[in-house]
Amino acid sequence: MPRNTDGISTFSTPTVMHFAAALLISAVLVAPWQRLLYPGVTVALIGLYGLVYILRIASRTKRLQLYTADLEDWVWYIIAPFVAYGAIFAGAVVFTIALPDKADFAIAGGVVLLLFIGIRNAWDVVTFLAVTSRSSNDT
Repeated sequence: MPRNTDGISTFSTPTVMHFAAALLISAVLVAPWQRLLYPGVTVALIGLYGLVYILRIASRTKRLQLYTADLEDWVWYIIAPFVAYGAIFAGAVVFTIALPDKADFAIAGGVVLLLFIGIRNAWDVVTFLAVTSRSSNDT
């Protein structure tokens, strides 16, 4: 199989970024802040960055040359992370301006979703590489 880094930047790197975002958001929210404004703004910026990042990944996915993403790829690598980062961003905005005791559920839900997406996508990439490697060795 020809070597191309498209798959790494489209599938592997975002998976690591989801784990890193979940860890960073968790660290921000357990820090002993004096005011809720600072962690709210920080988490909102992380969520906004995640949304923009996923749009970039969607653009890369459309331009893949050696592999055509199927519906399952679009759901797990684009749509679900976009929903997770959207929940984190929206929850952080509400956390900052109005109802921190309710908004934290949206943030927590987005973080947990990122963790599950990361676990599932890591398994998907490893399985794809193992199957692809085995089939190319068999020929």
